[in-house]
Amino acid sequence: MSNEHSTPKFDTLAVRAGNIRSDHGEHSEALFLTSSYVFASAEEAAARFDGSKPGNVYSRYTNPTVQCFEERLAALEGGEKAVATSSGMAAILSTVLGLLKSGDAIVTSQSLFGTSNVLFTKYAHNFGVSTTFVPLADLSAWEAAITPATKLFFVESPSNPLGELVDIAALATLAHKHGILLAVDNCFCTPAQQLPLALGADLVIHSATKYIDGQGRTLGGAVVGSALLINEILGVVRTCGPTMSPFNAWVFLKGLETLRIRMTAHAQNALALAQWLEQQPNVLAVHYTGLKSHPQYELACRQQSGFGGVLSFEVEGGREAAWRFINATRLLSITANLGDTKSTITHPGSTTHGRLSPEAKVLARISEGLIRIAVGLEDIDDLKADCARGFAALA
Repeated sequence: MSNEHSTPKFDTLAVRAGNIRSDHGEHSEALFLTSSYVFASAEEAAARFDGSKPGNVYSRYTNPTVQCFEERLAALEGGEKAVATSSGMAAILSTVLGLLKSGDAIVTSQSLFGTSNVLFTKYAHNFGVSTTFVPLADLSAWEAAITPATKLFFVESPSNPLGELVDIAALATLAHKHGILLAVDNCFCTPAQQLPLALGADLVIHSATKYIDGQGRTLGGAVVGSALLINEILGVVRTCGPTMSPFNAWVFLKGLETLRIRMTAHAQNALALAQWLEQQPNVLAVHYTGLKSHPQYELACRQQSGFGGVLSFEVEGGREAAWRFINATRLLSITANLGDTKSTITHPGSTTHGRLSPEAKVLARISEGLIRIAVGLEDIDDLKADCARGFAALA
Protein backbone atom coordinates (compact mmCIF):
# COMPACT_ATOMS: atom_id res chain seq x y z
CA MET A 1 0.00 0.00 0.00
CA SER A 2 1.44 3.37 -0.99
CA ASN A 3 2.11 5.93 1.74
CA GLU A 4 2.55 8.73 -0.80
CA HIS A 5 -0.09 10.88 0.88
CA SER A 6 0.69 10.03 4.53
CA THR A 7 1.25 12.86 6.98
CA PRO A 8 4.95 13.51 7.66
CA LYS A 9 6.03 12.66 11.20
CA PHE A 10 7.59 15.01 13.76
CA ASP A 11 11.26 14.66 12.84
CA THR A 12 10.49 15.13 9.14
CA LEU A 13 8.42 18.23 9.85
CA ALA A 14 11.22 19.58 12.05
CA VAL A 15 13.62 19.73 9.11
CA ARG A 16 11.27 20.23 6.16
CA ALA A 17 8.01 22.01 7.06
CA GLY A 18 7.45 25.55 5.80
CA ASN A 19 10.45 25.71 3.48
CA ILE A 20 9.78 27.24 0.05
CA ARG A 21 12.86 27.56 -2.14
CA SER A 22 13.50 30.70 -4.12
CA ASP A 23 14.41 30.71 -7.80
CA HIS A 24 18.03 30.21 -6.74
CA GLY A 25 17.25 26.66 -5.54
CA GLU A 26 18.97 26.94 -2.17
CA HIS A 27 18.90 23.78 -0.01
CA SER A 28 19.09 25.51 3.36
CA GLU A 29 16.35 27.98 4.22
CA ALA A 30 17.02 31.41 2.79
CA LEU A 31 17.59 34.38 5.06
CA PHE A 32 15.65 37.40 3.78
CA LEU A 33 17.26 40.49 5.31
CA THR A 34 14.95 43.13 3.89
CA SER A 35 12.66 45.64 5.50
CA SER A 36 10.35 46.13 2.49
CA TYR A 37 9.30 44.53 -0.79
CA VAL A 38 8.96 45.91 -4.32
CA PHE A 39 5.62 45.64 -6.11
CA ALA A 40 5.11 45.25 -9.84
CA SER A 41 2.57 48.05 -9.93
CA ALA A 42 0.57 50.47 -7.81
CA GLU A 43 -2.40 48.13 -8.20
CA GLU A 44 -0.43 45.19 -6.80
CA ALA A 45 0.78 47.29 -3.87
CA ALA A 46 -2.79 48.24 -3.01
CA ALA A 47 -3.95 44.63 -3.26
CA ARG A 48 -1.13 43.44 -0.98
CA PHE A 49 -1.89 46.11 1.60
CA ASP A 50 -5.64 45.43 1.71
CA GLY A 51 -5.08 41.66 1.79
CA SER A 52 -6.95 40.85 -1.43
CA LYS A 53 -3.72 39.50 -2.94
CA PRO A 54 -1.30 37.31 -0.96
CA GLY A 55 2.34 38.25 -0.66
CA ASN A 56 4.84 40.17 1.44
CA VAL A 57 4.17 43.76 2.42
CA TYR A 58 6.60 44.89 5.11
CA SER A 59 8.90 42.85 7.37
CA ARG A 60 7.26 44.13 10.51
CA TYR A 61 4.64 41.45 9.88
CA THR A 62 5.48 39.52 6.69
CA ASN A 63 8.88 38.03 5.93
CA PRO A 64 9.60 34.74 4.13
CA THR A 65 12.13 33.50 6.70
CA VAL A 66 9.85 34.32 9.63
CA GLN A 67 6.92 32.73 7.80
CA CYS A 68 8.93 29.54 7.31
CA PHE A 69 9.59 29.40 11.07
CA GLU A 70 5.91 30.05 11.85
CA GLU A 71 4.71 27.32 9.52
CA ARG A 72 7.23 24.81 10.83
CA LEU A 73 6.41 25.46 14.48
CA ALA A 74 2.66 25.30 13.77
CA ALA A 75 3.17 21.94 12.05
CA LEU A 76 5.11 20.58 15.03
CA GLU A 77 2.48 21.77 17.53
CA GLY A 78 -0.41 20.56 15.40
CA GLY A 79 -1.88 24.05 15.03
CA GLU A 80 -3.40 25.80 12.04
CA LYS A 81 -1.24 28.89 12.29
CA ALA A 82 1.52 30.56 14.29
CA VAL A 83 2.70 34.11 14.78
CA ALA A 84 6.30 34.85 15.75
CA THR A 85 7.28 37.65 18.13
CA SER A 86 10.42 39.36 19.38
CA SER A 87 10.50 37.41 22.67
CA GLY A 88 8.47 35.01 24.77
CA MET A 89 7.11 37.86 26.86
CA ALA A 90 6.09 39.66 23.66
CA ALA A 91 4.14 36.53 22.73
CA ILE A 92 2.23 36.63 26.02
CA LEU A 93 1.64 40.39 25.80
CA SER A 94 0.42 40.13 22.19
CA THR A 95 -1.98 37.37 23.22
CA VAL A 96 -3.43 39.51 26.01
CA LEU A 97 -3.74 42.61 23.80
CA GLY A 98 -5.19 40.67 20.88
CA LEU A 99 -7.82 38.64 22.71
CA LEU A 100 -8.82 40.66 25.79
CA LYS A 101 -10.28 44.09 26.45
CA SER A 102 -10.75 46.33 29.46
CA GLY A 103 -13.08 44.65 31.94
CA ASP A 104 -12.03 41.11 31.00
CA ALA A 105 -10.34 38.78 33.47
CA ILE A 106 -7.59 36.17 33.43
CA VAL A 107 -7.21 33.19 35.73
CA THR A 108 -3.68 31.88 36.04
CA SER A 109 -1.65 29.84 38.50
CA GLN A 110 0.39 30.83 41.50
CA SER A 111 3.21 28.78 39.94
CA LEU A 112 4.23 31.24 37.27
CA PHE A 113 7.41 32.77 35.84
CA GLY A 114 8.09 35.99 37.71
CA THR A 115 7.96 38.30 34.70
CA SER A 116 4.67 36.77 33.53
CA ASN A 117 3.30 37.50 37.00
CA VAL A 118 4.38 41.15 36.71
CA LEU A 119 2.89 41.43 33.21
CA PHE A 120 -0.50 40.28 34.48
CA THR A 121 -0.58 42.09 37.83
CA LYS A 122 0.88 45.43 36.68
CA TYR A 123 0.70 46.05 32.96
CA ALA A 124 -2.44 44.10 32.02
CA HIS A 125 -4.06 45.58 35.13
CA ASN A 126 -3.17 49.08 33.87
CA PHE A 127 -5.32 48.36 30.79
CA GLY A 128 -8.28 47.17 32.89
CA VAL A 129 -7.65 43.39 32.70
CA SER A 130 -7.77 41.73 36.11
CA THR A 131 -5.98 38.54 37.14
CA THR A 132 -6.76 35.89 39.73
CA PHE A 133 -4.11 33.42 40.87
CA VAL A 134 -4.99 29.86 41.90
CA PRO A 135 -3.09 26.67 42.82
CA LEU A 136 -2.02 25.14 39.50
CA ALA A 137 -3.22 21.57 40.03
CA ASP A 138 -6.48 22.40 41.87
CA LEU A 139 -9.25 22.29 39.25
CA SER A 140 -11.88 23.23 41.82
CA ALA A 141 -9.95 26.44 42.51
CA TRP A 142 -9.89 27.24 38.80
CA GLU A 143 -13.65 26.77 38.60
CA ALA A 144 -14.28 28.82 41.74
CA ALA A 145 -12.27 31.71 40.27
CA ILE A 146 -14.45 31.98 37.15
CA THR A 147 -16.60 35.10 36.81
CA PRO A 148 -18.67 36.37 33.87
CA ALA A 149 -15.62 38.50 32.97
CA THR A 150 -13.20 35.55 32.72
CA LYS A 151 -12.02 35.13 29.15
CA LEU A 152 -8.61 33.41 29.48
CA PHE A 153 -6.95 30.63 31.47
CA PHE A 154 -3.15 30.86 31.30
CA VAL A 155 -0.86 28.09 32.55
CA GLU A 156 2.71 26.92 32.56
CA SER A 157 2.82 23.13 32.67
CA PRO A 158 5.45 22.14 33.75
CA SER A 159 5.84 25.35 35.73
CA ASN A 160 8.96 27.44 36.28
CA PRO A 161 10.87 26.53 38.44
CA LEU A 162 9.12 23.79 40.44
CA GLY A 163 7.90 21.63 37.58
CA GLU A 164 4.30 21.58 38.79
CA LEU A 165 1.64 20.29 36.39
CA VAL A 166 -2.01 20.71 35.64
CA ASP A 167 -4.20 18.17 33.88
CA ILE A 168 -4.38 20.09 30.60
CA ALA A 169 -7.21 18.03 29.11
CA ALA A 170 -9.35 18.46 32.23
CA LEU A 171 -8.61 22.17 32.44
CA ALA A 172 -9.48 22.59 28.76
CA THR A 173 -12.82 20.87 29.33
CA LEU A 174 -13.54 23.20 32.25
CA ALA A 175 -12.52 26.28 30.26
CA HIS A 176 -14.65 25.43 27.25
CA LYS A 177 -17.64 24.62 29.43
CA HIS A 178 -17.61 28.31 30.42
CA GLY A 179 -16.60 29.75 27.04
CA ILE A 180 -13.05 30.50 28.20
CA LEU A 181 -9.86 30.15 26.15
CA LEU A 182 -6.96 28.07 27.47
CA ALA A 183 -3.38 29.14 26.68
CA VAL A 184 -0.50 26.86 27.68
CA ASP A 185 3.11 27.98 27.97
CA ASN A 186 4.92 24.93 26.54
CA CYS A 187 8.44 26.27 27.05
CA PHE A 188 9.75 23.48 29.30
CA CYS A 189 8.59 20.53 27.18
CA THR A 190 8.39 21.96 23.64
CA PRO A 191 6.33 20.10 21.01
CA ALA A 192 8.96 17.36 21.12
CA GLN A 193 7.64 16.25 24.52
CA GLN A 194 4.12 17.72 24.91
CA LEU A 195 1.30 18.75 22.56
CA PRO A 196 -1.17 20.96 24.47
CA LEU A 197 -3.42 21.59 21.44
CA ALA A 198 -4.01 17.84 21.13
CA LEU A 199 -5.03 17.86 24.81
CA GLY A 200 -7.64 20.55 24.16
CA ALA A 201 -5.78 23.83 24.67
CA ASP A 202 -6.66 26.72 22.35
CA LEU A 203 -3.24 28.35 22.23
CA VAL A 204 0.36 27.31 22.82
CA ILE A 205 2.90 29.98 23.75
CA HIS A 206 6.68 29.70 23.45
CA SER A 207 9.78 31.53 24.44
CA ALA A 208 11.75 30.37 21.41
CA THR A 209 14.78 31.83 23.19
CA LYS A 210 14.94 28.63 25.21
CA TYR A 211 14.94 25.10 23.76
CA ILE A 212 13.77 26.04 20.26
CA ASP A 213 17.06 27.87 19.76
CA GLY A 214 18.85 25.52 22.10
CA GLN A 215 22.19 27.32 22.18
CA GLY A 216 21.43 30.60 23.93
CA ARG A 217 21.96 32.80 20.88
CA THR A 218 18.82 34.77 20.08
CA LEU A 219 15.53 36.10 21.48
CA GLY A 220 12.12 35.20 20.12
CA GLY A 221 8.64 33.98 20.91
CA ALA A 222 5.61 32.50 19.21
CA VAL A 223 1.92 31.72 19.63
CA VAL A 224 0.27 28.74 17.92
CA GLY A 225 -3.43 27.97 17.55
CA SER A 226 -6.39 28.29 15.22
CA ALA A 227 -6.18 30.75 12.34
CA LEU A 228 -9.10 32.66 13.85
CA LEU A 229 -7.28 33.35 17.12
CA ILE A 230 -3.82 33.80 15.65
CA ASN A 231 -5.09 36.41 13.18
CA GLU A 232 -6.23 38.55 16.14
CA ILE A 233 -2.78 38.26 17.72
CA LEU A 234 -1.09 38.91 14.37
CA GLY A 235 -3.02 42.19 14.24
CA VAL A 236 -1.22 43.28 17.41
CA VAL A 237 2.18 42.31 15.99
CA ARG A 238 1.41 44.14 12.74
CA THR A 239 0.28 47.31 14.48
CA CYS A 240 2.41 47.44 17.62
CA GLY A 241 5.57 45.87 16.18
CA PRO A 242 6.88 43.21 18.64
CA THR A 243 8.25 41.46 15.57
CA MET A 244 10.71 38.58 15.25
CA SER A 245 13.76 39.47 13.17
CA PRO A 246 14.43 37.36 10.06
CA PHE A 247 17.89 36.46 11.33
CA ASN A 248 16.50 35.14 14.62
CA ALA A 249 13.85 33.17 12.73
CA TRP A 250 16.61 31.59 10.65
CA VAL A 251 18.48 30.60 13.82
CA PHE A 252 15.30 29.09 15.27
CA LEU A 253 14.74 27.09 12.10
CA LYS A 254 18.18 25.53 12.59
CA GLY A 255 17.26 24.82 16.22
CA LEU A 256 14.04 23.05 15.30
CA GLU A 257 15.97 20.62 13.12
CA THR A 258 17.60 19.05 16.20
CA LEU A 259 14.83 19.71 18.72
CA ARG A 260 13.76 16.15 19.49
CA ILE A 261 17.25 14.69 19.85
CA ARG A 262 18.32 17.58 22.07
CA MET A 263 15.24 17.32 24.28
CA THR A 264 15.79 13.59 24.67
CA ALA A 265 19.39 14.22 25.74
CA HIS A 266 18.43 17.09 28.09
CA ALA A 267 15.80 14.90 29.77
CA GLN A 268 18.19 11.97 30.12
CA ASN A 269 20.79 14.15 31.86
CA ALA A 270 18.18 15.90 34.01
CA LEU A 271 16.73 12.64 35.29
CA ALA A 272 20.16 11.26 36.17
CA LEU A 273 21.10 14.48 38.00
CA ALA A 274 17.73 14.66 39.80
CA GLN A 275 18.09 11.06 41.02
CA TRP A 276 21.60 11.83 42.27
CA LEU A 277 20.46 15.01 44.03
CA GLU A 278 17.78 13.06 45.90
CA GLN A 279 20.55 11.07 47.55
CA GLN A 280 22.47 14.10 48.89
CA PRO A 281 22.18 14.82 52.64
CA ASN A 282 21.83 18.61 52.39
CA VAL A 283 18.86 18.44 50.00
CA LEU A 284 15.39 19.02 51.44
CA ALA A 285 13.48 18.31 48.20
CA VAL A 286 14.08 17.77 44.48
CA HIS A 287 11.48 18.96 41.95
CA TYR A 288 11.51 17.15 38.61
CA THR A 289 8.51 15.55 36.91
CA GLY A 290 10.59 12.55 35.78
CA LEU A 291 11.13 11.41 39.36
CA LYS A 292 8.77 8.73 40.62
CA SER A 293 8.71 10.66 43.89
CA HIS A 294 7.16 13.67 42.12
CA PRO A 295 3.50 13.90 43.26
CA GLN A 296 2.33 14.29 39.65
CA TYR A 297 4.62 11.71 38.05
CA GLU A 298 1.70 9.67 36.68
CA LEU A 299 0.10 12.77 35.13
CA ALA A 300 3.45 13.68 33.57
CA CYS A 301 3.70 10.21 32.04
CA ARG A 302 0.17 10.55 30.69
CA GLN A 303 0.34 13.98 29.04
CA GLN A 304 4.05 14.29 28.24
CA SER A 305 6.32 12.08 26.15
CA GLY A 306 9.37 13.37 28.04
CA PHE A 307 10.20 15.32 31.19
CA GLY A 308 12.28 18.23 29.91
CA GLY A 309 15.63 19.47 31.15
CA VAL A 310 14.80 21.77 34.08
CA LEU A 311 14.93 20.72 37.70
CA SER A 312 15.06 22.55 41.00
CA PHE A 313 16.03 21.55 44.51
CA GLU A 314 16.04 23.05 47.98
CA VAL A 315 19.03 23.12 50.29
CA GLU A 316 19.18 23.65 54.04
CA GLY A 317 20.24 27.11 55.14
CA GLY A 318 18.12 29.39 52.97
CA ARG A 319 19.52 32.05 50.64
CA GLU A 320 22.97 32.13 52.23
CA ALA A 321 23.46 28.40 51.64
CA ALA A 322 21.96 28.52 48.13
CA TRP A 323 24.31 31.33 47.11
CA ARG A 324 27.28 29.50 48.63
CA PHE A 325 26.38 26.40 46.61
CA ILE A 326 26.03 28.37 43.38
CA ASN A 327 29.26 30.30 43.91
CA ALA A 328 31.22 27.10 44.51
CA THR A 329 30.35 25.60 41.13
CA ARG A 330 32.83 25.96 38.29
CA LEU A 331 31.24 24.27 35.28
CA LEU A 332 27.62 25.44 35.61
CA SER A 333 26.95 28.88 34.15
CA ILE A 334 25.40 31.31 36.64
CA THR A 335 22.67 32.78 34.48
CA ALA A 336 18.90 32.87 34.55
CA ASN A 337 18.42 31.69 30.96
CA LEU A 338 17.56 28.06 30.24
CA GLY A 339 17.29 25.69 27.31
CA ASP A 340 20.95 26.00 26.40
CA THR A 341 23.35 23.16 25.54
CA LYS A 342 25.37 24.56 28.47
CA SER A 343 23.90 23.84 31.91
CA THR A 344 22.84 26.90 33.86
CA ILE A 345 22.21 27.51 37.55
CA THR A 346 20.29 30.29 39.28
CA HIS A 347 18.62 31.30 42.53
CA PRO A 348 14.99 31.97 41.53
CA GLY A 349 14.15 33.93 44.67
CA SER A 350 16.61 36.68 43.76
CA THR A 351 16.56 36.48 39.94
CA THR A 352 13.66 35.11 37.88
CA HIS A 353 11.15 35.60 40.71
CA GLY A 354 12.98 38.39 42.52
CA ARG A 355 10.33 41.02 41.75
CA LEU A 356 7.56 39.06 43.42
CA SER A 357 6.29 40.25 46.78
CA PRO A 358 7.12 38.06 49.80
CA GLU A 359 3.50 36.96 49.86
CA ALA A 360 3.53 36.00 46.17
CA LYS A 361 6.75 34.02 46.70
CA VAL A 362 5.10 32.04 49.47
CA LEU A 363 2.11 31.25 47.25
CA ALA A 364 4.45 30.25 44.41
CA ARG A 365 6.54 28.16 46.85
CA ILE A 366 9.73 30.02 45.94
CA SER A 367 11.81 29.34 49.03
CA GLU A 368 15.10 31.08 49.80
CA GLY A 369 16.93 27.76 49.60
CA LEU A 370 15.61 26.92 46.13
CA ILE A 371 18.12 26.44 43.31
CA ARG A 372 17.20 25.83 39.65
CA ILE A 373 19.40 23.99 37.20
CA ALA A 374 18.60 23.87 33.49
CA VAL A 375 20.51 20.73 32.63
CA GLY A 376 22.51 20.92 29.42
CA LEU A 377 24.31 18.41 27.29
CA GLU A 378 27.62 18.06 29.16
CA ASP A 379 28.75 14.68 30.46
CA ILE A 380 26.60 13.74 33.45
CA ASP A 381 29.61 12.78 35.58
CA ASP A 382 31.03 16.27 35.12
CA LEU A 383 27.70 17.82 36.14
CA LYS A 384 27.54 15.68 39.28
CA ALA A 385 31.14 16.58 40.13
CA ASP A 386 30.35 20.29 39.81
CA CYS A 387 27.30 19.98 42.06
CA ALA A 388 29.51 18.08 44.52
CA ARG A 389 31.66 21.24 44.72
CA GLY A 390 28.50 23.09 45.73
CA PHE A 391 27.68 20.58 48.45
CA ALA A 392 31.26 20.67 49.70
CA ALA A 393 30.84 24.41 50.27
CA LEU A 394 27.90 23.67 52.56
CA ALA A 395 29.82 21.23 54.75
